[in-house]
Amino acid sequence: MKIRQIAILGAALVALSTPAFFAAQAAGEAPVTAGAPAAHQRLLPLEGGRNFRDLGGYRTADGHTVKWGLLFRSGSMVDLTAGDLAYLNKLGLKTVCDYRDKNERKAEPMPWAAGTGPTIFADDYDGMAIGLMPKDMAKITPEGATGMMAKSYPMMLKTFGPQYKRMFAQLLAGQAPLAFNCSAGKDRTGVSAALLLTALGVPRETVIQDYLLTNQYLPAAMAKAKTSPNAATGQAFLSLPPAVQSAFMKADRSYIEAALSQLDAHPGGAMGYFKDEMGMDQAQIDKLRAMYLD
Repeated sequence: MKIRQIAILGAALVALSTPAFFAAQAAGEAPVTAGAPAAHQRLLPLEGGRNFRDLGGYRTADGHTVKWGLLFRSGSMVDLTAGDLAYLNKLGLKTVCDYRDKNERKAEPMPWAAGTGPTIFADDYDGMAIGLMPKDMAKITPEGATGMMAKSYPMMLKTFGPQYKRMFAQLLAGQAPLAFNCSAGKDRTGVSAALLLTALGVPRETVIQDYLLTNQYLPAAMAKAKTSPNAATGQAFLSLPPAVQSAFMKADRSYIEAALSQLDAHPGGAMGYFKDEMGMDQAQIDKLRAMYLD
């Protein structure tokens, strides 16, 4: 059952992240973004970027600040231009943790030529394959879609736990600047960003607001995207009522809160989760913060 629900989420992310859908949503209301210093930009100035954001500048509960230019979250990078790659190269991007499945990566490959660019980590799994959308999708209500998404988020902590653990290991090994991504940069990436910011000591509400920024930054990127994965499945999705589409594709506060509540419920809370599931004791948490906080 859990794999089924994760598969439904994957279909919504991959086959349903169509430029047509996001073009229609681009004029919608967006949350207020925390202002970044003039010398830094939350959304990277990339011509072909998809929700490609710097996690720097967030204040921690004890008064430190996440360093700029080291930690990035993103959607698919398939549309990055030569100029974009040069920009990322200037930033010194060293590592990419790609959470997409093998079908997603085949449909939207990384733009770097073989043997060039950052080291890319990815797992070959089928749980997010495009063809896993349920046959009775037309019967799903907006409330049902919202509930399905909220249930999927805690499951991602387990399903993608090994990949999230690898991201932390790379960061502790100093393999940054590091970016992590999925297709839209919303769900798998959203949970990853929430874990990272929480480990760094960023307050819960700031973590949630970072997640919600996808509603501001993703629609415009998808509206101008040059690629469109699996048109047939995408058209099936676009035939659904707009309210159902929106429930699947929006970054909803209840979705990320469901994952964060799972952290709270772990023995020892979030710190207990990091020790038991991510292999990071307090000494390693302290090391992570020393490396990535000012």
